[in-house]
Amino acid sequence: MTLRSHALLPRQYDHRKVLATTVDAWDRTLWLICPDAELHPSSYGRPRARPRGFPYDALLVVDNGGAVREQPLRELNLRVTHLDALPNGRFVVQGYGAAGDRNAQIHGTDGRRRRSFAMGHAVEYLMADRRHHMWSAYFDEGVYTDPISAAGLVRWDSGGNHRWGYRPPEGVEHIDTVYALNVDNGVAWADYYPTFPLVEARTDGEVRLRRTPVVAPAGLAVHGEHLTMLGGDRQPDRLHLCRLTESEALPVEEACLVLPNGAPLKRYARPVGRGRHLYLRGASARQWYVLDAREPSGGSLPEP
Repeated sequence: MTLRSHALLPRQYDHRKVLATTVDAWDRTLWLICPDAELHPSSYGRPRARPRGFPYDALLVVDNGGAVREQPLRELNLRVTHLDALPNGRFVVQGYGAAGDRNAQIHGTDGRRRRSFAMGHAVEYLMADRRHHMWSAYFDEGVYTDPISAAGLVRWDSGGNHRWGYRPPEGVEHIDTVYALNVDNGVAWADYYPTFPLVEARTDGEVRLRRTPVVAPAGLAVHGEHLTMLGGDRQPDRLHLCRLTESEALPVEEACLVLPNGAPLKRYARPVGRGRHLYLRGASARQWYVLDAREPSGGSLPEP
């Protein structure tokens, strides 16, 4: 299967100063740029941009199908690592810095901070939907040390109020680290270490677990009764196409995911799963690609 190009940061913006980037629930690509940033070495690969001091102003660049606009975000006192869009023109950011435990901020349509709140430590994912829900998922450093992160998967309302935390059924291992997350309207899908079940958590309180055939997937896309899992089993470019039953994800076929030019997909940043779409970028913050799990693979899944 072949990725399609989704969005490219225009060249007038300095991609070396991008603090965070994502694709939101409206299919828009977001880049948060700090003009007064400097590059710092990172143990995870390329140097990362960090603001020189706090508080600071940043520029949010929003690409909506090729139409680009700018939105200032003011009075940031976090080194932002995650961001997303909220309904009614608001934005949420999360990170580290001068704010202590209040490591998440909501900004209004004028770009100014409306609220700061504690989201817990070691956030692996932060994603919002169109219906005033936010989901945060965590890795082990927070799960075992912080009371908010301890649930592993948490739901918030779009005002930053804690609404729900995951509790596994009796006999099921608790979340250590969430490896893959997909958020659609009113539902989150997560796959987690150590046993890698597929969690389907709905905002009406329903939670369902399914067995999966893949260990340590990097990304998830869900379309009706079909599940696409990216990576896992030490094969980062492998797609596992599955059919969902009441209790498990049954493998149907496998495919190899390649870049639009046919080149192999070797390395990528953490994917963003939005329903049937899986968004990926490489080492550069400039370029985003998309996989539509509804599209045929050559030996395709049947339509629901």
